[in-house]
Amino acid sequence: MFGILHNRNDFCLSHSRSLRGRRMSAMRKTVLVVDDFRDTRKLVKLLLEKNGYEVLEASDGYDAVKQAVKSRPDLILMDVAMPVMDGIQATQAIRQHFDLSEVPIVAVTAYGDFYNDRARDVGCNDVIQKPVEIAQLPLLVESYVQ
Repeated sequence: MFGILHNRNDFCLSHSRSLRGRRMSAMRKTVLVVDDFRDTRKLVKLLLEKNGYEVLEASDGYDAVKQAVKSRPDLILMDVAMPVMDGIQATQAIRQHFDLSEVPIVAVTAYGDFYNDRARDVGCNDVIQKPVEIAQLPLLVESYVQ
């Protein structure tokens, strides 16, 4: 766990590397991706990580609330129709936490305009339709986390 440092310069170099690593990870923005389809989560995660984001995953609304409270992400991409707790209920629960009241939540739905008003009423900042154009996703995320 601890390496042997032979002189003061070794310590300075080692300390400098560890601080640089912390600074880099502190600058990374975190996105919580919530979707009941594993393949969708993995694809979005791969794309966002490639663009420098840290990505957390949740497979239902209940897990999304737990993850959001635990990690306080910079953005939440929330599927609307999911088992256990849907995205509307999860957004309501997340918005009740003072620390999370300003975290942007983007609802993602395959149900056209059906959920638009409901999603916005419970606190979603935006509603986007599935299928999401994959090339536009990093731009959307950047617009919310800058």
